[in-house]
Amino acid sequence: MDNFLHIVAFDIPYPPNYGGAIDVFFRVKALSENGVKVILHCFEYNREKSDVLDKLCYKVYYYKRNTSILSHFSFLPYTVVSRKNSNLHQNLTKDNYPILFEGLMSCYYLNSKLLKGRMKIYREANIEHDYYRELFRATRLSISKLYFLIESIKFSFFEKRLKNTQLILAISEVDKAYYATKFPELKVEFIPCFHSNQQLAISCEKGDFLLYHGNLSVAENEKAVIYLCEHVFSKLSHLCIVAGMNPSTRLLQVSKQYPNVEIVANPDDNHLKNLVRDAQVHLLVTFQSTGLKIKLLNTLFAGKYIVVNDKMLVGSGLDLLCHIANTPQEQIAVCEKLMLQSFSSTEVEKRATVLIPHFSNEFLAKKIIDLLRL
Repeated sequence: MDNFLHIVAFDIPYPPNYGGAIDVFFRVKALSENGVKVILHCFEYNREKSDVLDKLCYKVYYYKRNTSILSHFSFLPYTVVSRKNSNLHQNLTKDNYPILFEGLMSCYYLNSKLLKGRMKIYREANIEHDYYRELFRATRLSISKLYFLIESIKFSFFEKRLKNTQLILAISEVDKAYYATKFPELKVEFIPCFHSNQQLAISCEKGDFLLYHGNLSVAENEKAVIYLCEHVFSKLSHLCIVAGMNPSTRLLQVSKQYPNVEIVANPDDNHLKNLVRDAQVHLLVTFQSTGLKIKLLNTLFAGKYIVVNDKMLVGSGLDLLCHIANTPQEQIAVCEKLMLQSFSSTEVEKRATVLIPHFSNEFLAKKIIDLLRL
């Protein structure tokens, strides 16, 4: 059987420097390394074409997004209709290979009559209408709030198009249950995030600071950091570092109120890896149970103690590897305790038992190949 696979990505997935791009890039890489000839389709905006992708894939196509104001005046979500492209449609109809759609925003042609009868797979990144509703709640600016609310409503209707797929790859066990209930006629499988880690790389040397890391330009993450600064970090005597992309002026101003809080803006890969390795405690909280939690996986592979709230773990299957604390008082108490406690090789072995092989990229790629029978 031919082992070709079309992958329709919502963005250029290189460099893999934010959640969605990380999941897509390392999936493409792992599938390619396991014999799949990937035909990658990606939308080009604010990111450059990449030779790295050309070397990994059988072929790479790039398309421009239609980001004009007119794209907002549609019954379809803006993030979907802005990815309508006739060249993409034409390229997908040149053969009869399976098509993997990355996220609902890439699914404009999911119910195309010309693709009827094709094997179509949906890789879920979020339950999008829930995700946009939470962004609506987390955002302060009125224009952005309105946009997120409208997208949420549109996605709740657009999601029905998933009935045209044969397979859904859910990001969590909770989301798997959601899709299995909503689309009982479809096959739904739990496939965790792909990530940059090939093996555990944890240092047992005691650290002297706490760390939160993530894309700081995302409203959900900014909300989490402000919460931590005001209610947790400000009550601790230890250095608390917040690292990530593009912190806002508001976030910088809030952090300056607390002398033990340091913002590391836009660290390069090596700097971030060193921070993750050296931190004694990772405090990862979220107010959204939806979406990719790649920073949790990355930290489990490379960091010491991890303190999370319940929503960070929902459906991940990683509960046994983290310390759960939901209130500021609980988070402060657990962090103070762990800052004084050595991280032992026994803890590393415990991680390995859970993470290897079931959360390794090669294991997940082979699982997808088996599901597609490539």
